[in-house]
Amino acid sequence: MESEPREATDLLAGSQKTEANGNPNHASKRGPPDGGFRAYAVMVGSFLTNGLLFGVINSYSVIFTELVKKLNDAYIPNAESRASLVGTLAMGTTFFLSPLSGVLTGLMGLRLTAVLGGTIATAGLFISSFVVDHINALCFTYGIMYGLGASFAYTPSLAILGHYFKKKLGLVNGIVTIGSSIFTVFIPVVMDAMIRNHGLDWMLRLLALFSCGIALCGLLFNPTPLTATEKPIRDDDSIKSLLKSIVNIEIWKNKKYRTWALCMPVALFGYFVPYVFINSYIDKTFTEVSNKNLPLQCIAVTSGIGRLMFGYLADKPGMDRIFLQQISFYVIGTLTIILPFVQSFPFLVAISLGMGLFDGAFIALIGPIAFELCGRNYAAQAIGCMLGLAAFPLSIGPPVAAYLYKCYGSYTVPFILAGISPLVGATLMFFVRLYRHNDVQEINSNANGHLPLDSVNIGDAPDTLLGNKTNQQSGL
Repeated sequence: MESEPREATDLLAGSQKTEANGNPNHASKRGPPDGGFRAYAVMVGSFLTNGLLFGVINSYSVIFTELVKKLNDAYIPNAESRASLVGTLAMGTTFFLSPLSGVLTGLMGLRLTAVLGGTIATAGLFISSFVVDHINALCFTYGIMYGLGASFAYTPSLAILGHYFKKKLGLVNGIVTIGSSIFTVFIPVVMDAMIRNHGLDWMLRLLALFSCGIALCGLLFNPTPLTATEKPIRDDDSIKSLLKSIVNIEIWKNKKYRTWALCMPVALFGYFVPYVFINSYIDKTFTEVSNKNLPLQCIAVTSGIGRLMFGYLADKPGMDRIFLQQISFYVIGTLTIILPFVQSFPFLVAISLGMGLFDGAFIALIGPIAFELCGRNYAAQAIGCMLGLAAFPLSIGPPVAAYLYKCYGSYTVPFILAGISPLVGATLMFFVRLYRHNDVQEINSNANGHLPLDSVNIGDAPDTLLGNKTNQQSGL
């Protein structure tokens, strides 16, 4: 083990000292290879990790419909709310633990953290297959355990890309994040077929088998020796440094970032509602439709297109990335409000295509906005903290929608409220423009938010991010 290269893995380091992520005396002066068999193998591994993780999470509406039937058959009250909580706990836990996942990569390394995450996710799904009739147990095994594993595997799958790509990093991030869209196209079909032919328990066991691939992909996440650095020896202030890496106050001194990060949870309150309830809504509204998974698949397909298209636009010099994200939220909110009033299934499919396109837009813009507001040194912390803040509204949105459905007997009010939240969040983002751009003093670092492999002095001038072609997308 001592002979293996040790990566600069402290994803959330808040200090500006180069020693926080690697001693410059030990750092290699050569950059990422930007190609080669091993680099592309890592890209494929990251692609599969994102696809497997979020393909399962985004397809939860298939499981939700089956759980509601089981709960209603058992005469358990609040069936919709309790069933929706299982899926939203998985999504919320994944985001809420993003900062912790980043710290863990600093302690254990990217590869070990990813393998651990894949193992926990697999165990959570496998155990869930034995407790399908116990909703409280599913909240822990599927909601918390799977979410925990997803969080631990997700952060390394993005962070490792900066060790292998630099010039092509924007394109590679776009390809990797499309994984969740592609997998969301076919996983609901497989899940639905398994439930009809073998039951929910065997469907979860099949998903557990798929999730074994996450741990196997994690074995690939070992930095190339060209970019590896030795892990620094901890001093007496190691505990204090660790706490600073978890609660980084530097990014919160940036008023633009603070405003944006606090607006995002408002906008994301209703984000997961269509993913959870669209199948159930189709069952009740379009009873003659045979392919009820089609709208969800359409969202997945156009979301992938949106990630590439808007990621490309975000790289353009002078582009107002926050304004692009505001547009995406306005469109998503408007289409979600229109959704319950649609009486034509083809029109519903068209709305789903539009929702997916701009869903991909907002996801692709998270990374570039974090780079612009906080700089390269703090980008990873900025993304992790924002996702952590968004975890609670993401988790509570669908149960609130389910409660409203029970009260009103239709999805009209839940979908309208789910659409209002992105409209409000997008409007609040205009306050970002009230503040002068006060970048956190940064130092040259790679595009995954790590500190530099080639050391520079703190006093060096920060690079201008608006002209930087490097991009990092969030892989939802």
